[in-house]
Amino acid sequence: MARRCDVTGKGPLTGNNVSHANNKTKRRQLPNLRSVKITLEDGTTKKIKVAASTLRTMKKKAAEATASAETVEA
Repeated sequence: MARRCDVTGKGPLTGNNVSHANNKTKRRQLPNLRSVKITLEDGTTKKIKVAASTLRTMKKKAAEATASAETVEA
């Protein structure tokens, strides 16, 4: 399985570890992935890998949507 966000496609970045002696060795910076269960339209659930930053944005958008729906109803 790839270390990639299923929603945004964020994946690993590459760079260097740099020592005090300025020696450089390759390193990978992995995305902060979380496993999340989602419910599909047909009622089944599926586990997907989502970056933590994406999860935070999704929760924010959901909160804004419910808040705007409440103001429209009132």
